[in-house]
Amino acid sequence: MSQPLPYLRLSSFYLFYFATLGVLIPYWSPYLESLGFSIMEIGELTAVLAATKVVAPNIWGWWADHRGEHLGVVRFASLASIITFAGVFVGSDYWWMALVIAAFSFFWNASLPQFEAVTLNHLQGQVERYSSIRAWGSVGFIATVALLGLLLERWGVELVPIVLMVLMAGIWLASLMVPRVPDRDHESAPLSLKSVLSRPVVVALLFVAFLNQAAHGTYYTYYTLYMEQFGHDKGVIGMIWALSVAAEVAVFTVMAKWVPRFGERNLLLMSLLLGAVRWLMTALFAESLLLMFLVQMLHAASFGVIHAVSIHMIHDLFRGKLQGRGQALYSSLSFGVGGVVGSLLGGYVWTTQGASSIFILSALLSLLAFGVSWKWIYIKK
Repeated sequence: MSQPLPYLRLSSFYLFYFATLGVLIPYWSPYLESLGFSIMEIGELTAVLAATKVVAPNIWGWWADHRGEHLGVVRFASLASIITFAGVFVGSDYWWMALVIAAFSFFWNASLPQFEAVTLNHLQGQVERYSSIRAWGSVGFIATVALLGLLLERWGVELVPIVLMVLMAGIWLASLMVPRVPDRDHESAPLSLKSVLSRPVVVALLFVAFLNQAAHGTYYTYYTLYMEQFGHDKGVIGMIWALSVAAEVAVFTVMAKWVPRFGERNLLLMSLLLGAVRWLMTALFAESLLLMFLVQMLHAASFGVIHAVSIHMIHDLFRGKLQGRGQALYSSLSFGVGGVVGSLLGGYVWTTQGASSIFILSALLSLLAFGVSWKWIYIKK
């Protein structure tokens, strides 16, 4: 008899994890600035987070698959991230902060891909429910961005590391509440990582994930600065950010119905096309706030649908003992390498071709991902 799905306990992990991102993305740089670091030093310290996102998930993914214990890795990494991050209260010179950030992010970046494997193991036979669980991560992100902004106005950016410690404690406690579930195919799975990676559909899916996150890399890094060039104030830009993530939450709640109805491949292709439309409209009509509010709702497609479909496909393709490494590869190649490449390319294109050109670049990357998906991505059940 199958165990009931621990929906609230799984959701709480995503809530706290992405709430932590809701602190790091908008408020970590101002905190570093308050410590006296220069813009160059802030950029270098922030790059450490991205660099570990490329390496750490694969190391921990191999370990989790080798031992057949994904939840144990999540719990250990979550606790270790709290302990290592506490170093920010010990010192604040450049090299010490670089060491603390590297150690903290090495563990913190390890936990999410392995928890994805845990969640999908709990969802045996009902994988389409993943999106409704993951949606709570987006809720955590939105709530944290909004509430912390008000708190920082009252008490200052010194509150940032304290809030991060509290949220990371929430991640760890949430991981302790999730019941263990066996990797059903761990012992008997005959597949090797080499044999899976030799399949064109796998290579194509990972390449599409890289291209799509590279397209988003320009958005995450430069969108606020880009909109300010057209005279829009930070408050309005913040509302646009919140709307885009709210649209992501909305689409996560319906993916359980959309996946069986429309199919993973069709959803992926349509969302990549809508992503290209989003970036092109952003490049051409940034002066219109009404259009920007409408266009950014396409984040539901360009990120929400594509991420949910990709997680489903990775789960199908990397079975049994390869689940942890499959999720880790997806995370490191998309959010790690893709995000870094998009950010670096965006900076070069902005400098040489002008601000609007960075979103033309994003549109081209989305169209390239569409072409790759059209030709090579088919899932044979």
